[in-house]
Amino acid sequence: MKLGKTNEFAIGTASAAGAYLLWGILPVYWKSIISVPSDQIIAHRVLWCFLFLLLVLVFAGRFRGFLYEIRGVMARPKQLAGLFTASFIISINWYLYIWAVNDGRIVETSLGYYINPLVSVLLGIIFLRERLSSWQIVSFLLAFAGVLNMAVSFTALPWVSLSLAVTFGMYGLLKKIVNLDAISGLTIETMIITPFALAYLTYAFKSGTLVFSFGFSHITILTMGAGVVTAVPLLLFAAGANRLPLYAVGFLQYLTPTISLLLGVFLYHEPFTAVHLVSFSLIWAALIIFSLATTRSFFKTAATPQSRSFQ
Repeated sequence: MKLGKTNEFAIGTASAAGAYLLWGILPVYWKSIISVPSDQIIAHRVLWCFLFLLLVLVFAGRFRGFLYEIRGVMARPKQLAGLFTASFIISINWYLYIWAVNDGRIVETSLGYYINPLVSVLLGIIFLRERLSSWQIVSFLLAFAGVLNMAVSFTALPWVSLSLAVTFGMYGLLKKIVNLDAISGLTIETMIITPFALAYLTYAFKSGTLVFSFGFSHITILTMGAGVVTAVPLLLFAAGANRLPLYAVGFLQYLTPTISLLLGVFLYHEPFTAVHLVSFSLIWAALIIFSLATTRSFFKTAATPQSRSFQ
């Protein structure tokens, strides 16, 4: 491997790992502003993320290109509809995640993001007519057994985990269909939701329920920082994904739910019973099989003359 490629791989790995690390420790951030209602946190998250991304686009010299992308989206009604739908779905995902973390359900959120890659592939089969290998089918059956074990043992579906996995999977599917640059796409999505966020914050202010001051209290700073902690991992992920092969990104993504699981159990002392252990073990086994099968398929595809012609 040449030095240049080695550096690119190292930078890509550091960037992607940094993104997944930050996503993994986000529960600590949301816990730090637990006094702010979840609905207000999500409104602030959308608003300040939009403003921060605008600054990034300006300082990166990409604002004019961003305006060009907006004009292009406005001229394509289907793409615009896809972005509107993606905006509301990711808002639901963000709200549910923040609520679950502050309700003492970090272990459940980690389960959701372990399941998410499998849900994403399932959605690809349903909507994009993608196919699974036999080993990938085995991984789905193992994951299903893990979820079923929790449902039977606790006499209830792990709805938080499944809702997070499905909403994020749907969001990923829509992003793939819309096919916009990651930063521009998120900026447009938050721009779409920002008027609703402002309207809700205005309502909360007028009703006297707004937990936000216009001084420099730590709650105010952390609430405004919700936009930054949303955007920065995405910027790191975009930098990493552009430099890494798919299999590397696939393996690194499990850092996030693993860190969250450890935080939930050891820092916040959430219950992790024998039932959890069995279900998580089945899902971990499913992910190992799924990742190995995907990696094998990736290398097999990369070895064909057709794929080499695109390199």
